[in-house]
Amino acid sequence: MPNENQIDLSGDGGVLKEILKEGQGTETPHTGCTVSLHYTGRLVDGTEFDSSISREPFEFPLGKGNVIKAFDMGVATMKRGERCFLTCAPNYAYGAAGSPPTIPPDATLIFELEMLNWKGEDLSPNQDGSIDRTILEASDKKRSPSDGAFVKAHISGTFEGRMFEERDVEFDYGEGSAIGIIEGVEIALEKMNIGETSKIKIQSKYAFGDKGHDEFKIPPRSTVEYTVKLIDCGKKLEEWKLSDEERLAEAKAYKEKGTNYFKKENWSLAIKMYNKCQSLLPTNADTNEEVKKVKIATHSNIALCHQKSNDHFEAKQECNAVLALDENNVKALYRRGQCNLTINELDDALEDFQKVIQLEPNNKAAANQVIICKQKIKESKNKEKKLYANMFTKLAANDKEDEPVRETDVLSKCGEWSEEDAKREAELTLERDNIIMI
Repeated sequence: MPNENQIDLSGDGGVLKEILKEGQGTETPHTGCTVSLHYTGRLVDGTEFDSSISREPFEFPLGKGNVIKAFDMGVATMKRGERCFLTCAPNYAYGAAGSPPTIPPDATLIFELEMLNWKGEDLSPNQDGSIDRTILEASDKKRSPSDGAFVKAHISGTFEGRMFEERDVEFDYGEGSAIGIIEGVEIALEKMNIGETSKIKIQSKYAFGDKGHDEFKIPPRSTVEYTVKLIDCGKKLEEWKLSDEERLAEAKAYKEKGTNYFKKENWSLAIKMYNKCQSLLPTNADTNEEVKKVKIATHSNIALCHQKSNDHFEAKQECNAVLALDENNVKALYRRGQCNLTINELDDALEDFQKVIQLEPNNKAAANQVIICKQKIKESKNKEKKLYANMFTKLAANDKEDEPVRETDVLSKCGEWSEEDAKREAELTLERDNIIMI
């Protein structure tokens, strides 16, 4: 039974806490935080079996099972600067096995703990500390946002202590950027439970980046903080439960979303929705014409989005995906030709446009592109010809300077090496390399 100075944390007397020194403030660490503390562990007879006092502070992620149960339970109640005793029954410590040779079987342990500090949970995709969460108000509800689910939240953003926005927001998870939700907030929301309030510290790459935000008066490359309360969210779509018909219906819905974002010139979100459409489509595109049609359309639309974003290499890959499904798809051939022309793959571009004309002899746009391709190829070959000519002229000049003229030299019998000779040699070299002038 606990004495009057002890708090029963486990409810069964297995973990008892006695505060030796009150901590500062009201905050305590939450699950996922990395806590830093000093400890001294003793058996009930006073025998010390371990201590961090003479070493570096002990750090561990709270609530992840990296320490004994009593540690996770006790440390979660401590404030910064707090010192306490933690009495741990065997079933909350090392149990019947103990931890030989220092801790015997079925041992009750007493830890003296001093909380030094903690840092928030790292939610960044690369675990580089760029999105740091501290839970201000926890929730025992276990529903969290997932891709495509409805989200309702209250957000407030601050920069250097100044609030720059506060509002209620409603959106489908994954589409927050359409209403100005920064990426870091959306990433954090996925880890929150309904009813939870958290403080999110977000570095610039997941906030306003190198541009900053003029309206909010946030300079480039700035770290910001958001306080976020998750009010409600929808249930996750359980894709594995869907029939092929249901998957196709869901895919079409995302395709429509992508088209709506395309019309708004939000290329990144359009691509995201089209990719989601692709991931939902059944795998029977080879046998189901409707699935194949949607797949071709989404690849084609993604290609156009990449073109609008000046990402022509990615656009070309999407065109290739279309042509793998339909080798005579005129739109994909034309767009791939445009991509090849832009990235200076001129012969490939010419081939694409010529095939478009084969399929559609009256396609004036493709005919114009063929003229452009031929002109660019001609210009490129002329540049190569001049380059070779200049190269041989310089080599000849160097030879003339470096070697004395002797009567036995072949050149003395054939006349001096002229610029015309150099050009002719360049032309012969081009012919040997099978370079055809246009």
